[in-house]
Parts: sequence; C-alpha cells; structure tokens
Amino acid sequence: MGRALFQALLLILALGAAPLCAAQSGTRVNKLIELFERGQPAFGLLSFNYSLDTARSLADSELDFILIDMEHAPFDVERLRLFLLGMTNKRAIIEKGNLQPDVVPFVRIPAAGGSAELVAQAKQVLDVGVYGIMFPAIHNREQAELAIRATRYPQRIGAPDREPAGLRGRNPSNAVWYWGIPDYMARADVWPLDPQGELLAILFIESPEGVANIGEIIAVPGLGGIFIGPSDLSTSMGHASPAAPEVEAAIQTVLAACLEHDVPCAITTNAGNVQQRINQGFRFVTVGIDSGLSSSAANTLRLGLEAANRD
Repeated sequence: MGRALFQALLLILALGAAPLCAAQSGTRVNKLIELFERGQPAFGLLSFNYSLDTARSLADSELDFILIDMEHAPFDVERLRLFLLGMTNKRAIIEKGNLQPDVVPFVRIPAAGGSAELVAQAKQVLDVGVYGIMFPAIHNREQAELAIRATRYPQRIGAPDREPAGLRGRNPSNAVWYWGIPDYMARADVWPLDPQGELLAILFIESPEGVANIGEIIAVPGLGGIFIGPSDLSTSMGHASPAAPEVEAAIQTVLAACLEHDVPCAITTNAGNVQQRINQGFRFVTVGIDSGLSSSAANTLRLGLEAANRD
C-alpha cells in the first residue's frame, strides 16, 4: 500500500507539472517585453518603499511593472532580495500555467551618468533576479554603451550580437532560482538586440545634454527603452516646473526620436495627463509612486488602460 501510494503521488505531481512546463514553453518571462512586442502600452508604479507588505500588495495589482527606486531610496540588495520574494505570487503562477510575473520588477540603480559604480551595482541587482535596470542621468552615447554592457554577459566567440561587449560577471545562481527557468544564461540578455533576450536596459533622459544627444543615444545596440524624467529634466533646464513649455518641447524631442526608431518611450503620469501621454505614443508609463497602489494611482491606471483599449 505504501509503495502504491507513493507511486500515485508521483503521478499526480507529474501530471500537475506537465501543464506548467508545456505552457512555459515559448512564453516570455518578461511581461513588459511581451507587451512591447504586441504593441500594447504598459503601466507601472515607482516605489521607494520596497517592504514585504508593499511587495504583496503590488504583486496582486493590475500593474504591469514596478520600478524599485534605489537611486533615491537606500541601495540595499538584501532588502531587494526579500522584496522580490514577496512579489512571488504562487497562486498566479498556478492559474497562468507559466512563470511570467504579472507585475515585473525593475530597479533604478543610484550610479548616474555612467559613473564607475554602475557596473558593480548593475551586476548585484541582476544577480538577485530583476528583469532589467533603469539607468539614471544618461547624457551621451558613451554612457549609454556602458549601461548596455553592464546589463550583458560577455557573448561567445562568433555570436552575431557579441557587441556591445558584456561586462556582467557570471554568478547567476540566485537569479536562476528566482526566475525558475533552466536556460537563464541563454535568456538573460538584452532585448531587442537579442530577440530571445528577457532583460531590459532602460536609460533615463533627464538633462539638456541627454536631449541634445538623443540621436546618438538611441542608436546604441541593446537599448530596450528610454525613460524621460520630467522633474529632473525641468530642474536641469532651470525651470521650477515640468509644465514649462521649454520642458515639454524637450520631452517631445525625445519622444519623436523614440517613435522614429521604434524604441519604447516612458514617462511619469498622473490622472490629468495619462491618456494624453498614451495617445502621444508613450509605450510605458508610471501611474503613481510609493507605498502600494494608492487611490490616485489606481484611478490613473484605470484611465491609462482605457486610453490603451486594454480591458
């Protein structure tokens, strides 16, 4: 009886695992990339509070991504590890039948403008298991290339996409475990340079220099998206508010370059402008900040989803 029961349990486990493995085959792990490939806008939240309670509330929200801001909050990798574990929604995994998170975690690291710490910080958060990095204050092509290289592993000899040469050191054990896929090394590369890549390198443009150099920045291979930071951009341009006409003109300059080169462009939004930004062509936006999905952020998200014709 004991042996028969054991064999029955093995059969149940095998049958339960089969649909998950089958559904996982060919499924994007990075939901944001899947939305980009479908031409659908994505909606996220900027969070400075990466606690377990915040993780649990965000993992069960209607958001598509969460930007964990470690530029303005403490750069605490162990705390980030716990936050990612808190965002693991086992019920959603079972219901979907694959390992793609409903809400994809990204990190904005503190190293700005291609500073020397950028490579080390990128490696640490990637090794924990985030699905991409947002690099602050990118002003020129050289800094953009360094950000892309920091997100990549060195590629094998003869690989068609070997350049820009990767700088990421190889120790992905925690990321492999967190993603839950056996071929992490093959898929942990930058999209769209690697069409099968699941990592996004997203560059913040928040200075007049970045705006002026957007043509050369946007041409860097491996760039996954541009994020316009209206507050920092307005400050660096000498204006008290992002509403200044000169700031909006700079925003439109960057957006136009993104649209011309088919690069996803992002910006922060609120209930008053989210629909306008989606209609202008922004392909991913934040709808609020901090401490979970507030009523204001939830309303902005609702308006954005309506503008994008997403149920």
